[in-house]
Amino acid sequence: MTESGTRKPNRSNVSPGSKSKQPPKRSSNGGKAAHVGQAPRKVKSPRELAVDTLVKVAQTGAYSNLQLNRTLQEAQLQRADAGLVTELVYGTIQRQATLDYWLSRFVSKGLHKLEPWVHQLLRMSAYQLLYLDRIPAHAAVNEAVTIAKKRGHSGISGMVNGVLRSIDRSRAELQASGITNADPIVQIALRHSYPEWLVSKWVNVYGEEMAEAICAAGNEQPHASIRANTLRGSREALIELLNSTGYEAEPSDVAPAGITVSRGGNLADTDGFREGLWTVQDESSMLVAEVVAPKAGMQVLDCCAAPGGKSTHLAELMGGKGKVWANDLHAHKRDLIVTQTERLKLRNVEAITEDALKLSERFKPQSMDAVLLDAPCSGFGVIRRKPEIKWTKTAGDVSEIAGLQHRLLNAVCDLVRPGGTLVYSTCTIEQDENEQQVARFLQEHPEFELDSNWPQVIVDQLKKVGAIGEHFNGQAQLLPQHFDSDGFFIARMVRRS
Repeated sequence: MTESGTRKPNRSNVSPGSKSKQPPKRSSNGGKAAHVGQAPRKVKSPRELAVDTLVKVAQTGAYSNLQLNRTLQEAQLQRADAGLVTELVYGTIQRQATLDYWLSRFVSKGLHKLEPWVHQLLRMSAYQLLYLDRIPAHAAVNEAVTIAKKRGHSGISGMVNGVLRSIDRSRAELQASGITNADPIVQIALRHSYPEWLVSKWVNVYGEEMAEAICAAGNEQPHASIRANTLRGSREALIELLNSTGYEAEPSDVAPAGITVSRGGNLADTDGFREGLWTVQDESSMLVAEVVAPKAGMQVLDCCAAPGGKSTHLAELMGGKGKVWANDLHAHKRDLIVTQTERLKLRNVEAITEDALKLSERFKPQSMDAVLLDAPCSGFGVIRRKPEIKWTKTAGDVSEIAGLQHRLLNAVCDLVRPGGTLVYSTCTIEQDENEQQVARFLQEHPEFELDSNWPQVIVDQLKKVGAIGEHFNGQAQLLPQHFDSDGFFIARMVRRS
């Protein structure tokens, strides 16, 4: 059943280039299979597909965006149905702690005794009732009961029906803003659906008010943004082109080559994308190459480059002259970089496959004008795109990842020439991985120092939103609420001459 009553999904997790296919045309013989002897494909409703996806993500630890892509590609849904599945999957994962808090009032035997698919069905259905105002309650409840009858027995379907109807009757009092607790950490965790250990860390660093703002921003839908390929035309010309073809495009507030798009279709399924006029990329991510600020003719190394967004941006900023070495550990990810460079018609990028810890064995010491280490990280800055991160990552994971980041910095720093640039970035907001990581590196490597020589237009915008202060030293932590973009950390360092 197609329902366009949901808030318009604008999730950017779906891989660029992937799209919901139109369903195959029916034959004129009453909808039977077009080929003799071919069994008709079993058709599942959008809600049943969402439940399948939620169960797989929870049980296998799969990334929600990758599992959702597989589901949508196999199902060949119409756009509205694909949008509904997308909204239900991401929204349910995002709000699962709050949903469980409310569900526990109505499931008498306890949530822990439910079969996984029943638990996910209740979460997903409660999400529709409590967060998607334009979906009729009867549609959410009736579809859930139908799925329960199909997969379980009458006792399960009756329980599902009773729980959801009780929630529907209690909707006026089931408001996240009304959840109170004497412990502010517990209150924030329940209102915004985050693990308490993570909220506690953010409260300790940022204070209660800022921590709650971070949590709220992480539940917002990411908006679409693209980076203009300035070798193929100006940002202004591209905005005019987009607006003339039905999109609502505006210049980014922070990224010099960025464009935000608030209305339109899949930006990766357009002639402009295929012709290399733009790259789909978050605004915060666009800042990294701008901070590297490479010049034409330079030798630049991007240590952990896939899928190639920052490498290609570096190449564009260099005017297509010089060399960008785009490295990744995995061969299949190297292929993603090659696809990007070919689409953008860039000839000064060479994609290579190597363990970043061994790059010093491949390149001569002090052979690079600039090195970018966009390091593996906990990813807490991109929770709005991958909401399962807040449930799958632990404090132990942060410590382990920080150890890897330290080794990577030590492994690649000797490749920077005297007077050259080393930029370290992550898509997280954890100080262990960011400010403390940089402080430790500088203490162990006095030949490097922080450099505040960032593009002035970026510095001005970061000061405007409070991301940096007047005494800017060359590192910045962007929070997701600053520009409605991903949380990102960027530090620019130079090697003393």
